[in-house]
Amino acid sequence: MSNIFQELQKRGFIAQTSHPEELEALFSNESVTFYAGFDITADSLHAGHLMPMMMMMHLQRAGHRPLILMGGGTTMIGDPSGKTEMRSILTKETIDMYKKGIRPQLELLFDFSEGKALMLDNADWLLKLNYIDFLREIGSHFSVNRMLTAETYRARLDRPDGGLSFIELNYMIIQSYDFLHLSRELGCKVQIGGDDQWSNILSGADLIRRVDRKQAYAMTIPLLLNAEGNKMGKTVAGALWLDPNRTSPYEFYQYWRNTHDADVKKYLALLTLLPMEDVERLGAAEGSAINDSKKILAYEITKLIHGEAAAQEAAKSAQALFSGGGDNSAMPTTAVTQAELQAGVPILDALILTKQCPSKSDARRQVEQGGVSINNEKVTGIDHLLQTANLQDGKIIIRKGKKSYHAIVLKD
Repeated sequence: MSNIFQELQKRGFIAQTSHPEELEALFSNESVTFYAGFDITADSLHAGHLMPMMMMMHLQRAGHRPLILMGGGTTMIGDPSGKTEMRSILTKETIDMYKKGIRPQLELLFDFSEGKALMLDNADWLLKLNYIDFLREIGSHFSVNRMLTAETYRARLDRPDGGLSFIELNYMIIQSYDFLHLSRELGCKVQIGGDDQWSNILSGADLIRRVDRKQAYAMTIPLLLNAEGNKMGKTVAGALWLDPNRTSPYEFYQYWRNTHDADVKKYLALLTLLPMEDVERLGAAEGSAINDSKKILAYEITKLIHGEAAAQEAAKSAQALFSGGGDNSAMPTTAVTQAELQAGVPILDALILTKQCPSKSDARRQVEQGGVSINNEKVTGIDHLLQTANLQDGKIIIRKGKKSYHAIVLKD
């Protein structure tokens, strides 16, 4: 097997590990079963999930077996990591519905044939636990004093208005038990996750050592921030979803096409399967040449998530828009009624409706600064109305800045 551990380090995937030398030897000498967990808080994954999934894809391609653990049970508790207040508690029915939307996204990324990858749900074992037996067998191995030193909990305890609920205090124990269960049932030896999960993952490895006298390993991935210090995948409209019905392939492509120059090499290394020699070459581009690297970045990520045909269509549509003509069928659209257009849709409302601006104050600022156009004609006043007369080939194209396009169409 190739030295996938060094490859992951070179690409920038590894933040912390419990036993780096042992892990490198493990991944080099045998086929390793490993897992990452995803709580089911929506009916789609989003760009924030790309880092662990890409790491898992690289490991599977190197001959290792990923277990993709859906948190049907842990989602009913709510992970306090990175949260200033308690998450909303979802019903089992809602969680089951969300899970059905996620499975097709995973099937595009992983090879599930012949058990080469498994999608599991921790509700299958967590909901069957006997509380007293669980406390005696598992809870006795956890020190509350030690748990409260973890950043996950400490940040919440320091808030005078929030605090930490008892149900959330259980999250670390439940996640640790998942690792123990997967170790016993499927021979899982490694858990990976975001760096904010370090304490939880380490506790799972420690539980396996204490209860079953086996070695287990923890690996975390850095939380990816862009050059401006913001979380990757955050847009004006909210999360960058992997579901094409939530975020169209064109919008998805455009997000990565608009990557800051300083982030291109990092994203090529972490979010594509391109060889590192190509990453180094494309990431070193300067001046106008970096735009070609951005196009390749956007194409490669869109191809992974939405397939080659969708990536080609998004790239073609983007090129057509920026060259001033051609096919714009992949452009995101918002439908309004004939009556609404006849009455006139205020431009500020239209910018919010199309999610190109988060608020009226931002929309007003964009218009006043000359950054908004309708069908390639600059909007000069905040009282401008979109009307039926603006329709061209059944669309009104709103452009914000140089790169954000959206079409207003009539409802059927």
